[in-house]
Amino acid sequence: MAELHQACAPLAFLLGTWQGTGTGVYPTIEDFSYVEEVSFTHAGKPFVAYVQKTKDPGSAMPLHAEAGYLRPQGGGRIELVLVQPSGIVELLEGTIEGSDIRLESAAVLGTASAKPVTVTERRFWADGEVLHSSVAMAAMGLELQPHVVSELRRLP
Repeated sequence: MAELHQACAPLAFLLGTWQGTGTGVYPTIEDFSYVEEVSFTHAGKPFVAYVQKTKDPGSAMPLHAEAGYLRPQGGGRIELVLVQPSGIVELLEGTIEGSDIRLESAAVLGTASAKPVTVTERRFWADGEVLHSSVAMAAMGLELQPHVVSELRRLP
């Protein structure tokens, strides 16, 4: 494997595969739970690749997936370019302080058939071998509000 690019050193705590569970809420849908797997990998370039997949905990049917790139910008700044098969693309900017990444959407784009999402906020924070994540969104004409939270453990 390639050596981690020095720009990505602040993201080293994320590298690997994480699994766990999460819950979701939103006024336009029924509350739900899910099983999640997230991988953060690198190829020696100034970005870290991100892949996320969720499944229904009962049936193991796929629920959601997304993929993108975390792009450190120096000075504690970071970007996330993210695409979802639902036709939504998020361009997020934010900060990284230690093992806490906070991102806000600079733009949310959707295809003609995608549900309308106008704003997103994301957070990843690690506590040892536990990775927490949260997503808030403004969608379907509603204001920004919590959507999903998860707690994952790093796989050996």
